[in-house]
Amino acid sequence: MAEANWYVVHTYSGYENKVKANIEKTIENRHLEEEILEVRVPIQDVMEMKNGARKNVQKKMFPGYVLINMVMNDDTWYVVRNTRGVTGFVGPGSKPVPLTEAEMKPLGIKLENVSVDFAEGDTIAVVAGVWKDTVGVVQKMDYSKQTATINVELFGRETPVEISFAEVRSM
Repeated sequence: MAEANWYVVHTYSGYENKVKANIEKTIENRHLEEEILEVRVPIQDVMEMKNGARKNVQKKMFPGYVLINMVMNDDTWYVVRNTRGVTGFVGPGSKPVPLTEAEMKPLGIKLENVSVDFAEGDTIAVVAGVWKDTVGVVQKMDYSKQTATINVELFGRETPVEISFAEVRSM
């Protein structure tokens, strides 16, 4: 099987999430899970001032663009290119160009896999970041984002918190 790469797809502005949903539905219907691995609309947290109050909102990093991790072949190209709302792949002419590792790094997409010595159900200690010196039980592992969701006690309640693999160690 050919290697999967990240590609950028241009969409109508404001249709990014709809395009993502349509592609994911097509993947499911056509059983392309092995060829189109992931569809992302990159977002970032931004602090906004509205009526004198600070508000944390999520904004699209690249309005009008969707990132797709896929094996490029005629079938996958056709499926993505003919999705409603997609205007085309980014690249010269009709030839899509995959993102380089240097281009993916600022997007938070990592190619290398980090091996961790804990799993779901294990108790871990947070050693860096906002939740430093917190202990929690791993509820969920997301290897693509390299994060673990742990439950921490906050105001007397169990609260799920997403932590980077780099910020924790097993106990």
